[in-house]
Amino acid sequence: PSPPLRPSAIEGQPAHITGGALLPQAALLSPSTGLTVALLNSWGFKATDTANRLLSPRSQDPLADFSCSFNAAGTPNTAGMSLSRSPSPIPGGGWASPGLTINTSGRTTPSKGFSASNGASTPWDTAKMRSPSGMNGYPSFSTQNQGFFTRHMRRISSSLPRFNNQTPYAEKEKLGRTQWGAQKVPLTGRIRSVFARMGRKMKVRLLLLFILLLSITIFYTTPLVHHWRRKMGGGEKYVIILAANIGGGVMEWKGAREWAIERDSVRNKKKYAYRWGYDLEIVDMSTKKRYAHEWRESWEKVDFVRHAFRKYPKAEVWWLDLNTYVMELSYPLQNHIFNDISKHVYRDINEYNPLNISHPFTDPYLDEESRSPVGDGKSDSVNLILSQDCSGFNLGSFFVRRSAWADRMLDIWWDPVAYEQKHMEWEHKEQDALEQMYTTQPWIRKHTAFLPQRMINSFPPGACSENGNDTRIHYDQKDRDFVVNMAGCEWGRDCWGEMYNYRELSYYLNRNPWERFKEDLVAVIWYKLTGQKVKL
Repeated sequence: PSPPLRPSAIEGQPAHITGGALLPQAALLSPSTGLTVALLNSWGFKATDTANRLLSPRSQDPLADFSCSFNAAGTPNTAGMSLSRSPSPIPGGGWASPGLTINTSGRTTPSKGFSASNGASTPWDTAKMRSPSGMNGYPSFSTQNQGFFTRHMRRISSSLPRFNNQTPYAEKEKLGRTQWGAQKVPLTGRIRSVFARMGRKMKVRLLLLFILLLSITIFYTTPLVHHWRRKMGGGEKYVIILAANIGGGVMEWKGAREWAIERDSVRNKKKYAYRWGYDLEIVDMSTKKRYAHEWRESWEKVDFVRHAFRKYPKAEVWWLDLNTYVMELSYPLQNHIFNDISKHVYRDINEYNPLNISHPFTDPYLDEESRSPVGDGKSDSVNLILSQDCSGFNLGSFFVRRSAWADRMLDIWWDPVAYEQKHMEWEHKEQDALEQMYTTQPWIRKHTAFLPQRMINSFPPGACSENGNDTRIHYDQKDRDFVVNMAGCEWGRDCWGEMYNYRELSYYLNRNPWERFKEDLVAVIWYKLTGQKVKL
């Protein structure tokens, strides 16, 4: 039992009361702080907010060292009040004040406790200290590193961008002032914001990718690719000679269909020559009318080849007739033929010999190369390359390399002596003259080679054959033949119809992905919906 109060306290004299000696043992063991405060009030003591904090359940012995001075009326003295131990942490975060004389209400002026119905103060401050909001009304945040997973997730969440970090405790009139509205920010601002949040490595990668795409675009959409392929790719070594008939033939004038054929043929050769950096010479087969009295119009190709040699002394000449069409513009001559010429050509005419020419020569006075079926067997010695159709040599598409041998051959070929002797027998004119030279002159054979016809001179189906298509000479869409030659279309066939057909087929086979998407998907869907065909 606790000792009774001394008479001096009753008479109004100050008394020093020790809390541990006055409070009953039941109050020290009470689990409720409110019960302890009620007992203090029932004894006439008016506890302060600091006393209530010390009576918190987090203290093991809240009243063990509690010592204060009271007047006889129960009013505590504010002087001489201190703690006998170091401060303890409070639930809301932070530390308790070092003494009871320091204001701990969280306000500028000390708060006054509200009295209960019996005149005693209520324990609201204690409840306030227990609340998650803490003393000042703001939520306290205490890091709890509970395991690797929790720390890892916190690290990830802290690295994410924060678009609105405004606390809900700001003043009401300031709410929403710093909020980011995506609908109010212009596109450039959004791009800058995204770019600002990128790392340095990502910025460098995007810069390199942009430079690469820009370089590719500039290279393939400007004349730079033409000059590159011409100088570095070897395009300046080749000259294309296209035989045109600008003012009409010697014997007849051109109509609308003939003009359309010439327009498409010239456009096709220009596009191919520009793509690979080749030179293009368009010659007029009707300007030199001095040969008209000799019926020698087609012989002018020999004269034009000699003129091209003088103009391009280091180039190889590719002759093309007007009724030809380059089907595959993506085939450069270097890759298609000349980079591995020995693999593509054959020099022994016995592999395909529609003229039944006796080969090789067997005369004993000839040298070994002249009696060999392949000459010296070297690709460098080949100066004339042509193909054969069902009736013999075909000069609608052939190659001549500039050399002393080529100059000599062209001079003899152009000489009118042979023409005057055989002009009544040679139906194909200059072609028959070349066949005669190959048959009788060993020095012609040593430097002449042949290509399979479909490599440079495919025929349309039905041409040069009465028994259907011949896989040796006729165009095959599956194999994507290089050039088609509508030879002989003037006799019984439609030249413009064949030219138009192969022009559209070449476009269809070489469409880019965007053109395929428009024509194979969009146009088909439109046709099914409306029943109308449209060309996009």
